[in-house]
Amino acid sequence: MHYKDLYIWKLSKEIVVDIHKMTLQDLPKFEMYETGSQIRRSSKSIKSNIVEGFGRRMYKQDFIRFLIFAESSTDESIDHLETLFETQALKSPEKYEDLHSRLLTLAKMIHEFIKTVNSSHRT
Repeated sequence: MHYKDLYIWKLSKEIVVDIHKMTLQDLPKFEMYETGSQIRRSSKSIKSNIVEGFGRRMYKQDFIRFLIFAESSTDESIDHLETLFETQALKSPEKYEDLHSRLLTLAKMIHEFIKTVNSSHRT
């Protein structure tokens, strides 16, 4: 098995690409370097922490620690997205709802994956 086989990694990759495009195409120029930059970094952190945790999967607590980092970065990305929408820097309700929904789904999936690793992983 490879980290690219994990559905949480696949979904996080799609979200990273869509958030990156959204911040460059849909936000005002000044916001690209403020909250736009923050959400790009936090969304990339989700994917990166899944990869790093998977690389340490032989060590249960390391694996879980990085998955928790990924879950936290998902929460951070949701917060940045909400800020962009509430301040009307992101004007498209459709784009907001789509990204928000997928981030919430990803957060739930990562949380469930953490519970699975915690209960069934052997070190």
